[in-house]
Amino acid sequence: MTDEAMSPLRRRMIEDMTIRKLAPKTQHDFVQRVKNFAAFLGRSPDTATFEDVRRYQLHLTASGVGAPTINQTVSTLRFFFRVTLKRHEIVEHTHVIHEPRKLPVVLSVEEVARLLDAAPGLKYKAALSAAYGAGLRANEVVSLKVSDIDSKRMIIRVEQGKGGKDRNVMLSPSLLALLRAWWKMARPQGWLFPGRDPAQPMTTRQLNRACHAAAQMAEINKRVSLHTLRHSFATHLLEQNIDVRVIQVLLGHAKLDTTALYTRVATKTISEVMSPLEHVGETRSAYYALC
Repeated sequence: MTDEAMSPLRRRMIEDMTIRKLAPKTQHDFVQRVKNFAAFLGRSPDTATFEDVRRYQLHLTASGVGAPTINQTVSTLRFFFRVTLKRHEIVEHTHVIHEPRKLPVVLSVEEVARLLDAAPGLKYKAALSAAYGAGLRANEVVSLKVSDIDSKRMIIRVEQGKGGKDRNVMLSPSLLALLRAWWKMARPQGWLFPGRDPAQPMTTRQLNRACHAAAQMAEINKRVSLHTLRHSFATHLLEQNIDVRVIQVLLGHAKLDTTALYTRVATKTISEVMSPLEHVGETRSAYYALC
């Protein structure tokens, strides 16, 4: 949707997304995917038929595009045809691809400590510590404001997290001390972690680069991203026997099933479960003792 003839169509789609309060990044991604579809067609996307959509899905698959990208494209086209164009007949024949659910990469407590110690400077150490210490997503970390830190109640207010929901998470004493040290050094006024332009927050790209650099410096031989710290936060809480429903609230998950995934990677919890074979052994020993 790049030329002037398509601008009213783009405007209508953006209005539809705005009415439904889709996040700015989501709106940008939706528009870009429809533009890609239009480029494939070589004409306005509102003239597409079901066969055109089918050909596009085949094109994406043949191009080696992964399941997540294909599913995101299908989701975008469903919105475009169902909401903006009111062409439900096309939506009925679009299908998402089942994605095998892989276990997340999780760091040990010792690896987390090494990564945080290797962070490039106090600013990034504080930001990465917030990601791990409160289980925050990358965009939630960079969106923190100084006023979100409530040292009296020892909580962090997360505004407009995923799904546009606010939530409170715990503020540990050690994280508070680190954030205070950062504040005393930099004196941020609005954003807790400002970018190169103090009027703007640090970008998620900058934060992820710092995370990768710290992992490399710490010689951690795992695929580490900012989200790995969030996975580790949830897993370590589970290994401390924190109720999974409490962890769900802290993470801001809409469904318990999403949080329950961490029960599969909480190795400490798994290793401490007594196998029923042990009971067989105990019963056998008791039997022979009576004989």
